[in-house]
Amino acid sequence: MRKTIMIADDEQRMRKLIADYLLREGYEVIEAANGQKALEECRDGKVDLAILDVMMPGCDGWTVCREVRRRSAIPIIMLTAKGEEGDQLLGFELGADEYITKPFSPRVLTARVNALFRRAESNRTIACDGLRIDPDARFVSVDGRRLDFSPKEYELLVFLAENRGRALSREQILNHVWSFDYFGDLRTVDTHINRVRTKLGAKGGLIRTIRGFGYRFEVGR
Repeated sequence: MRKTIMIADDEQRMRKLIADYLLREGYEVIEAANGQKALEECRDGKVDLAILDVMMPGCDGWTVCREVRRRSAIPIIMLTAKGEEGDQLLGFELGADEYITKPFSPRVLTARVNALFRRAESNRTIACDGLRIDPDARFVSVDGRRLDFSPKEYELLVFLAENRGRALSREQILNHVWSFDYFGDLRTVDTHINRVRTKLGAKGGLIRTIRGFGYRFEVGR
């Protein structure tokens, strides 16, 4: 499936220049002329990577970066005419993955985009049916909306997702998530499964109950 990249910059010439190079690489491109439009485009979960100009009218790139990062783990590249160290540090603190100073080479920007996608695909990120789990960042989102889980709920979801398609007994789940020396009973698993399903909302059905045995994380239904 082709990746979709959003370019947010108030300069039309800059957007077109970047878009031309990305289209040649086979990417889908969405353009946004201001920060508000950029936020709207990112809310539907269709954007796989965002390129944000810092200086935009109304809602600047810093604000967009902060808001997008609250809900999504997509790669973010910041573009700016400011090259000061303080600005770069701010970008990284807000969750940006790359910081590129203008003027720049469109070829170099394209290479950075390709590298970010390779990096994302090489980690343990689990993405299916609108659900995205990044075990390294401990980040979970559904259709681009970030969800909050307790540590045990999170470990339980990751264990199920990493073993998707496999039937896991309650004993297996209890031993892995709570360890062998845990003194609770199997109802602990059921209780936490129910909590995870509730927080996943419509995606809670991905966790199937295997009667008399345990659970299976099932995709492609």
